[in-house]
Amino acid sequence: MALFGHPLGGTAALEPLEPWQAGEFAAYVARVRPHLAPWLPWAHAVTDTASARQWLERYADEQAHGRGRVCGIRVDGELEGGALFRVFDTQSGVCELGAWISPAAEGTGLVTRACAHLVDWAVRARGIVRVEWRVTPANARSVAVAKRLGMRHEGTLRQVFPMNGARQDLEVWALLADEWAGDGTDGGR
Repeated sequence: MALFGHPLGGTAALEPLEPWQAGEFAAYVARVRPHLAPWLPWAHAVTDTASARQWLERYADEQAHGRGRVCGIRVDGELEGGALFRVFDTQSGVCELGAWISPAAEGTGLVTRACAHLVDWAVRARGIVRVEWRVTPANARSVAVAKRLGMRHEGTLRQVFPMNGARQDLEVWALLADEWAGDGTDGGR
């Protein structure tokens, strides 16, 4: 089962996002920062090629040790979003999945299809038992992705982290391997 170069429909694909692409990633974040900044702490930290390289190198190191991974969502070859395993622990069988998309690509189903493929890979190829999704309750689009993936809301971590000058709540959504019926293309349904 291949993870990279996975078609997402039309001219879109899920592909690796690696440190050598730091300049492109920094330019992407600069272009969509106002859209990402309310939800993603790293949108504030990735401000130039050096900080983008540092962020991507962290995931390259995690990937080398089997603990994380970051992928880009491309449309017509252009970076329009991404998905990542923020946490990937095969020993405990738990991972945390996250994603983002540019405003121009919102509502196209790309995030759901990319994440469904990653869930399928984690469960079927790597033996992950539990896939988590953590989201600020105000991020309705992200909550909708969790629902489309077949995840269940398990609870809310109240005021769990500071961001943008306020303490943020995080909802925890999760899917268990035996609940996953997807083939990586249909959000588990």
